[in-house]
Amino acid sequence: MSEKLKTGFIGIGVMGKSLVKHLLKAGHEVVVYTRTKEKAEELISMGASWAGTPSEAASNTQIVFTMVGYPHDVEEIYFGEQGILKANNKGLVLVDMTTSTPTLAQKIERAAKEKEMLSLDAPVSGGDIGAQSGKLSIMCGGEIETFDQVLPVLSLFGETIYYQGPAGAGQHTKMCNQITIATGMIGVCEALAYGKKAGLDLDQVLRSISTGAAGSWSLSNLAPRMIAGNFEPGFYIKHFVKDMKIALEEAEKMNLQLPGLQLTKSMYDELVAQGYEDNGTQSLIKLYE
Repeated sequence: MSEKLKTGFIGIGVMGKSLVKHLLKAGHEVVVYTRTKEKAEELISMGASWAGTPSEAASNTQIVFTMVGYPHDVEEIYFGEQGILKANNKGLVLVDMTTSTPTLAQKIERAAKEKEMLSLDAPVSGGDIGAQSGKLSIMCGGEIETFDQVLPVLSLFGETIYYQGPAGAGQHTKMCNQITIATGMIGVCEALAYGKKAGLDLDQVLRSISTGAAGSWSLSNLAPRMIAGNFEPGFYIKHFVKDMKIALEEAEKMNLQLPGLQLTKSMYDELVAQGYEDNGTQSLIKLYE
């Protein structure tokens, strides 16, 4: 899939809009769909076209990317009355980049095969910064042949792209990613809270610890936002809570206890209760102020 393609993109939120821009810059045709057309005006002005339904976005394209908020959104855009799977388009490749459930990824693959389509679950990590720079980490599940076919296009979005196994494996890998971030966010917040109480220059502290053994993406990219009081979403709290809920449910199925993840989710649940669900995940620092 290195030639110029007709692509569809459903869901143009914080990250999706940047990914569409990468497709357009590479010369691919892009049909976009989102519930509110106004959100697509910038992309339309850059050359994208508009589809009135997910099915329409999938009808005359070679590959359709989806990146929406919740598993129920994924269910609707694939299986709804005007969903992608209503399109009569044999050979279409479906790539769901939403962080969703492994079970739903497997359901999509089964339905795609019945329609003679191909599918890949390909959730991402890297937030708004990674999407803008084309440096996302992308975790893929499905048939290896489908992964190989889609890889040249995914390379427009990310630098770290790995095949993880059959359908659902990409979503399981994303859960590993979210579990790591979850407990790590507590560490970042507690380090800053400690440094502040000790009277340290927090920017100077970050310069010292970000490149050592404590270094992490969250420490380098989100801690400066915490210090600046910038709580704009690179990744919404409400979506992070959804991800942690999926991980805990999957862990329960495997009889696995994850006390660190349970603690982090309870803290983010507290932020949601305070009305911060549309803030960025760096808002966890609010609980230490």
